[in-house]
Order: sequence, then C-alpha cells, then structure tokens
Amino acid sequence: MDFSFTPEEERFRQRVRAFLQANMPQRLRQEGMRQLGDTPRTEFLRDWHRRLYEAGFIGMAWPREYGGQGASQVEQAIFNEEMARFRAPSPLNPVGMNLVGPTLIMHGTEAQKKRFLSKILTAEEIWCQLFSEPNAGSDLASLRTRAELRGDEFIVNGQKVWSSFAHYADWGILLARTDPDAPKHRGISYLLVDMKTPGVNPRPLRQMPGSMEFCEVFLDNVRIPRQNLLGPINEGWRVATTTLTNERGTTTLAVMLRFQRTLDELVELARATRRAGGPAVEDPIVRDRLAQLYIDLQEMKYSSYRAFSKILKGGTPGAEGSILKLHWSEFNQRMQEFAMELQGPASQLVRESPYAIRDGLWQYTFLWSRSDTIYAGTSEIQRNIIAQRVLGLPRIN
Repeated sequence: MDFSFTPEEERFRQRVRAFLQANMPQRLRQEGMRQLGDTPRTEFLRDWHRRLYEAGFIGMAWPREYGGQGASQVEQAIFNEEMARFRAPSPLNPVGMNLVGPTLIMHGTEAQKKRFLSKILTAEEIWCQLFSEPNAGSDLASLRTRAELRGDEFIVNGQKVWSSFAHYADWGILLARTDPDAPKHRGISYLLVDMKTPGVNPRPLRQMPGSMEFCEVFLDNVRIPRQNLLGPINEGWRVATTTLTNERGTTTLAVMLRFQRTLDELVELARATRRAGGPAVEDPIVRDRLAQLYIDLQEMKYSSYRAFSKILKGGTPGAEGSILKLHWSEFNQRMQEFAMELQGPASQLVRESPYAIRDGLWQYTFLWSRSDTIYAGTSEIQRNIIAQRVLGLPRIN
C-alpha cells in the first residue's frame, strides 16, 4: 500500500494547517474545551463553526449541489487528521454534519433536502440524535417509543436517553415504532422532529467530569407532520443504518492521531514522575507498559488504514468497524488508567488544587474515558458483532 499523498493533497494539508494556526486559540490547544462552561462553550463553538464554514471546511465531502465542497475522502481524512493534530474542537453541529446530512442526501425528498441541508451547513439549526432509550441502547432495535399515524400526523410517546446536545438542539432525528406487531428490526420509522414542539422535554444529565453534553428526552403526545417522515414508513431501520454507518466514516484515522498525542504526553508524564529515586520512565515495568501501548497503537493505525482503503474503493465500513471501536475504546482507558497509576497519590487531586498535575487534566480525561466503552455500541455488543459476523460463531439465544 502506498501511504504517500499527491502534491495536491499535500497542498490542501498545508492550507488546513495555515488556517488552524491562524484561527485556533492557543489556550484550547493546551487544554481543549474543558475550561469553558456550558454556555461559553456553545457560544465559542458557534463562532468556530462559522469560521470553518467560511473557510470551506464544512460539508467538505457533501455533493456541490447540496452546498458541499465535493472533496475527496482523502481530503476529508486529511482535514480530520489536522483537526486532531491541533486539538481543534469539532464544529457546533456534529450530529447534523456527520449523521443527518449524509442520511438526508441519500434518503430525503427534494423538499426535505432544500429545507434542511443548507441550515445544517451554516449551523443555523443544530441537530441531536434521539435513538437510544433506557432499555434500548446498544440493542437499538428493542426501542419502545411509539409513533401512531393519525391522519397527516404522527403522535409520539416515549423516552430517549444519551441524546447529545438535545438541550440546545433545534431539530432531532427520531426512531420510533410505528408497527408494534412487526418483527424486531421492522415496523420502525425515522422521523425529523422540531425540538420546540410541545411535549418534547429534554433534561440535561451531568456527567462524571462535570460537563452536561447529553440529555434524557421525554416525548409526551408529540405531534410530528407526516412530511417529516424520512424514507418509507416502517423502514426506518434501513435508513438508520445509513446514519450509523456515517458515525465511523473517515474519523478513525484522526482518533489514532489524538491517541498518539496522548501517548506522547504519557511518556512525558513518566519522565517527570519520580519513582525509586529516579524518573519513572527508567523503571523497567513502566517502560514495558509504555512499549505495549505503542504496539497497540500501531496495530490500530494499520487496521484503520485497511478500513479506510475499503472506503476509498467504494465500500462501506463493515464488521471491522466493531474491531476498531472495541480496540480504541479499551486502549484509551488503559492509557488513562496508567496515567493515574503514574501519579500515585496525586491522582486524587483535581482541577484548581495547587498540587494537581497539569491542573487535573489527566483526572478529567480519565473520567471521560469511562464512556468510551459505552457510547456507539458497548464493548459487549461489539464482541457479539465480531463473533457472529467476523468469526461466524452461532448466536446463542
């Protein structure tokens, strides 16, 4: 495989770097978005999205007829890598950009595309994802939210959870059961819901690190016009497959670069930490742990190249996406746990403690990493997918 880029692609990379160098605040390169509260965070991200849009970096891979740049998958991957290199925050509308837009382009009516796509690009309308439920997370097809068609409206009742950005989103993509007698993966419809509709009640949930990025959402007799049905009625699972496939897309290579930076910082922490009268990095056990993390990262890197090559050849991420998700989520947790071990008693010190290492940043990322093996499919679900679809093992009911 040739991992080199064409001269045109390298010039594009330099353009992205020059933009980020000129526009990315230095304080965010050092600590990311942690230092911003919920309201300042939203305001910053809205401005950041506008800058990216004006520079032509929003909707890059979208077709030009829908406001995109018509960029190649390689250019999209390069952009994602450089965003990771600079620790640049994602735009304000990640659900709209990465999930809703591609799904609308593939399954939407022309009226739906004209109504929604341009406002996704400009972040005039922010989107959230109303898929998971308290008893239907990784096993999404078990959802119980009901949508009853009455005339030209769906009447929706139920509850969603883990809905990122629902407390300030303008619109949401909603999966609801429209035929309760159909088999598990059928009888589900895909709806577009105005979050300001009476009966939609998002309640933010505070996470362990202290932030509030997602919500539980209660739906009480919510009226959704039939024209907001995306795809055929009762075939929402097929439409949702498009959405879920786009969750992975070209972002895995950028994830690897972020982890490379984390591993480099972990090595620096080992150099700065004292153990047995010398730097911890000189301890054979510490060196062995760091070497194993490096090996794990290289494994993921080349597995990511394999998956990306499949996309470039016109394929879509298959079960290998589950292998990558399982690997990187547990890998990041191992890195964060090792950072806590290296700090010893100081690992209990959090932000604003005068003795906390890096103002408690490692503690923040350690707590955040606990979600890695839950969102986008738990480790248990990923192992089931690998067992059944990769290894061909029988399902045990």
